[in-house]
Amino acid sequence: MEEKEQPSGGLHFVGKKDELIKAQRSFRTLEGRDILIIYHEGVFYAIDCYCYHAGGMLQNGDIEDINGKLCIICPKHKYKITLAEGEGLYRARNPMENPPILRWYSKGVKQRVHTVTETNGEVFVKLTTTPFWIDSDYYQGEKGKVERANAEVSEGDMPVMKEDDE
Repeated sequence: MEEKEQPSGGLHFVGKKDELIKAQRSFRTLEGRDILIIYHEGVFYAIDCYCYHAGGMLQNGDIEDINGKLCIICPKHKYKITLAEGEGLYRARNPMENPPILRWYSKGVKQRVHTVTETNGEVFVKLTTTPFWIDSDYYQGEKGKVERANAEVSEGDMPVMKEDDE
């Protein structure tokens, strides 16, 4: 796909609808941010590509319906993230209940999601401009690249990377 110069903060062309449907999942870098575009059950989603927990690549994560919400499951540590809101979900028992029943709970928004639109067979993404910090922001950009490498090291997968390494 040919990269087009696009203004910051606007709509970014990410591909032809038919090509993105065929691919099911596509990686793009928009304004220095790594995004995963997912086509699932007739709907496009755009989400930060790296899991908020430890920077794992979400591209190969399974998609499951959890408690009525479509979620991508991080292949690295099995964290569950809703595709529509970027909400982190977890399952636990409330010890105040008698008997305690296993239920799904929200951690709140942990993964940045972006708006996808389709016009005349072309698909566009508008990056979220939410001014507050979302956990997945940590693994974006050049600093995020270093942090992802360091997370891999802590799991014994690769050598330590310093900020000036490229």
